[in-house]
Amino acid sequence: MAVERHRGAEPAPAFYAIRGGGWRDWWTILHPPYTVWHLSYVAIGVAAAPVVRLDRLAATLLAFFLAVGIGAHALDELNGRPLRTGIPASMLRAAAIVSLAGAVAIGVAGVGRVGAALIPLIVFGAFIVVAYNLEIFNGFFHNDFWFAFAWGAFPAFTGFWASAATFRASGVLAATACFALSVAQRALSTPVRALRRRTDRVHGVIERTDGTTEPIDRATLTRAPERALRALSIAVPLLAAADVAARAIR
Repeated sequence: MAVERHRGAEPAPAFYAIRGGGWRDWWTILHPPYTVWHLSYVAIGVAAAPVVRLDRLAATLLAFFLAVGIGAHALDELNGRPLRTGIPASMLRAAAIVSLAGAVAIGVAGVGRVGAALIPLIVFGAFIVVAYNLEIFNGFFHNDFWFAFAWGAFPAFTGFWASAATFRASGVLAATACFALSVAQRALSTPVRALRRRTDRVHGVIERTDGTTEPIDRATLTRAPERALRALSIAVPLLAAADVAARAIR
């Protein structure tokens, strides 16, 4: 029976993590594949609007990059060091505060163009970044549903509303699709994170009907879901780019 121990040879906490500290730690906490993936939901929402406004798309993308790409991930690392970086806590706090303030400022500036209905979206966005990543209220907002809602449906609907400033079924459908994509992402990534970050050993064997056997190790269990995650992290941004290009370029 195969047994894998990783003490003394810990695997990277994520497939995109870079060892070595310094700027590499900042790259790691940005979660580049996932950040680009979730920013793509903003573009999908904008493409679902009756009119595609590229200036509003750019502003909304920047706001979500600051809030999610930097702010949320800095708070997540501050809360338990899941990526095992050496970035000082003070720098993580500063990054979270400055980036979240910048995202809110962009949203407030957009109220004059989009309308007061944007204000609840700004308030919710700022709240969920803190509530989800710091697991406040005993972790009530830190679960699969809120992950899919906050990082899937919400960016898509906000992108839609920033461009449309009105309610349409297309915006709801786009948000629902991005919710479902985030559910799939969560289903793939949760067991992989557990294997990479919270597993001491993996042991077992697969017995085929033809009598052959295959040992089970960490690579066996992570290979398929991580291949799917890598593929999706490329496919979703390309789909978003195609949607925007099809609507904006005539």
